Amino acid sequence: MVERHAKQPLVEALSDTPVVLIHGPRQSGKSTLGQALADGRAYVTLDDPLALALAKRDPQAFLEAYPAPVMIDEVQRAPELFLAIKLNVDRDRRPGKFLLTGSANILNLPKLADSLAGRMEIVDLLPFSQSELEGREANFVDAVFEERFEPKFEPDDLKGLVDRIGRGGFPEPSLRSSPSRREAWFANYVRTLLERDVKDVANIDGLAQMPLLLRLLAARAGSTVNAAGLATETGIPYTSLKRYLSLLETIFLLRLVNTWSNDRSRILTKAPKAYLVDSGLLCYLGNLNAKSLLEDPLRLKPVLENFVAMELAKQCAYGAAKPWLLHLRTIRHLSVDFVLESRRGEVVGIQVKSGSTLHEADVEGLRFLRDLAGDKFVRGIVLYTGSEMRPLDARISGVPLGALWAS
Repeated sequence: MVERHAKQPLVEALSDTPVVLIHGPRQSGKSTLGQALADGRAYVTLDDPLALALAKRDPQAFLEAYPAPVMIDEVQRAPELFLAIKLNVDRDRRPGKFLLTGSANILNLPKLADSLAGRMEIVDLLPFSQSELEGREANFVDAVFEERFEPKFEPDDLKGLVDRIGRGGFPEPSLRSSPSRREAWFANYVRTLLERDVKDVANIDGLAQMPLLLRLLAARAGSTVNAAGLATETGIPYTSLKRYLSLLETIFLLRLVNTWSNDRSRILTKAPKAYLVDSGLLCYLGNLNAKSLLEDPLRLKPVLENFVAMELAKQCAYGAAKPWLLHLRTIRHLSVDFVLESRRGEVVGIQVKSGSTLHEADVEGLRFLRDLAGDKFVRGIVLYTGSEMRPLDARISGVPLGALWAS
């Protein structure tokens, strides 16, 4: 069994909080992790039609049938339960009473989030990170904020990197050796999400344009969101398109990375960048394979950037630093792919490069960020497919991509 970095935060939350929710995309391993820590508590899943019907019809009777401590799987399917859980907790605030899992972000569903405010802790669980698959405790994001940054990395050729990208991090396909079997899993996964999960959250019967929207988002991974352009290409009205994007965020298929700025600058664009939750899923939606990525660097760059985005997102969630994951882009098209900003305002810039040779142009955006951030700038890093760490400028270095899961 792959050891999850979210395990310890989950154990700590259960020790002092009445309600703990593990949320993340469907099939990311929430149920497996929760059951591993269930410690004898009752278990019920709302994928069971009988349990779901009772939870929706009579939430109080449901809680009496499955008394605390209990683990309730896929709790977003019965929002009626949240008020009953609140009343139960208000009568008895013992820690660890309710361990919930959800495949929808309840923070995007205000009525659900508000009902358990102050009573619930949320633990994010995304698909496997590369360090989890490697069995490492290392956290690159924590390391880049340290005074001395001495990353570890193991040489990984481009073919090995592309294989990691194609497998992605969802537990089942990441452990399948056959590309055709991974593709079959992703096809079924997307169909299940659109036919069931979207309807659970939005009560929408038909989303015929959603598959096209997903393919367009895959093709534009790492680009700033252009809702008007997407509306034109999909035929979805602009107001509806924004709702569709919000739905994809809610069920954890889409990850938006907002912009970094400071008060001294007014030349930065404000549009977020969009990434899919998993690089394997992106390759499926974009009809990409190892051969096409290896032969076309222009195709590889955005897919690699998406891969790095999600690796950073996982480490930001589980590490000690817990910085915000942002990006920077100016109206003159200077950009930094990722800006990590700590709670103390310290800033680390990260560029992603799909080549093995570094050039002067690779540093321009990081220099701009360094000047804007001033004393708050810790360092800039160009992650690239080379095999050695290279100094490029004051507090800016080229670092092999393997440091992401070995440092």
